Amino acid sequence: MSDDGIPQSGTGYRRGPVLLRGNQIPRTTTDQRLLASDQDTDWLHSDPWRVLRIQSEFVEGFGALAELGQAVSVFGSARTKPGHADYAAGETVGRLLVEAGYAVITGGGPGIMEAANKGAAEAGGTSVGLGIELPFEQGVNEYVNLGINFRYFFARKTMFLKYAQGFIVMPGGFGTFDELFEAVTLVQTHKVTQFPIVLVGKKYWGGLLEWVRTTALEHGVISAADLDIIHLTDDPADAVRHVVDRAHQIAAEQAALQAAVAAERATEQAAAAGRHDAVVGNS
Repeated sequence: MSDDGIPQSGTGYRRGPVLLRGNQIPRTTTDQRLLASDQDTDWLHSDPWRVLRIQSEFVEGFGALAELGQAVSVFGSARTKPGHADYAAGETVGRLLVEAGYAVITGGGPGIMEAANKGAAEAGGTSVGLGIELPFEQGVNEYVNLGINFRYFFARKTMFLKYAQGFIVMPGGFGTFDELFEAVTLVQTHKVTQFPIVLVGKKYWGGLLEWVRTTALEHGVISAADLDIIHLTDDPADAVRHVVDRAHQIAAEQAALQAAVAAERATEQAAAAGRHDAVVGNS
């Protein structure tokens, strides 16, 4: 079963670097065991080792992606088949991102993820796939040229966020919704430096955004400014253009802010030095 709920056939079960087959395949995933609430006190002895395993996933991910450069994470359904308009749009997004100087990061699976990886790889760019431990190992798609497999969803999610300058979200299911709303929440709460989030597919996403405007906003649980976080389009080229332009704008704003802070600090230091000289002179 994939993380988008799709039955998958494969050649075994991946648990980190270990491949298991036949009766060696466990009945639960690492995430299930970590989050289970009905455990006995054995967790007191096993959880410290889990912490080290989690730490190793972050170390491996950081090490593999530290020199990635500019990148954009692309999300979408694993169910989308080649030949579908959304698949073609995903290929175009991947290609245009590479042409704009970005690496492409996906979940490494089939569907839209495969399409974006294909577009990126065939354009000669870096095509990243962040896989996840699944009951039946599907592996990353054939268009990934830099792949990492994770046991824990939260470690994997960190990599999607940490190494991306923007998100492009194609039509998808619950897994796509999860990534979208987590990204929006982090931007809204300023837990991350602002980055562009683009939804591709007005017909698919329009109803959701209309509900946000007419229900969530009117109910007072979000502000009007929160709606500006998301850009909606039907055009893959417009999606990539918005990510590139907004990323440059954010970078310029951050540089201006840093310059202002540095200038203010220099002014304070000069004033402090002046006060010190005055005290010395009077003494």
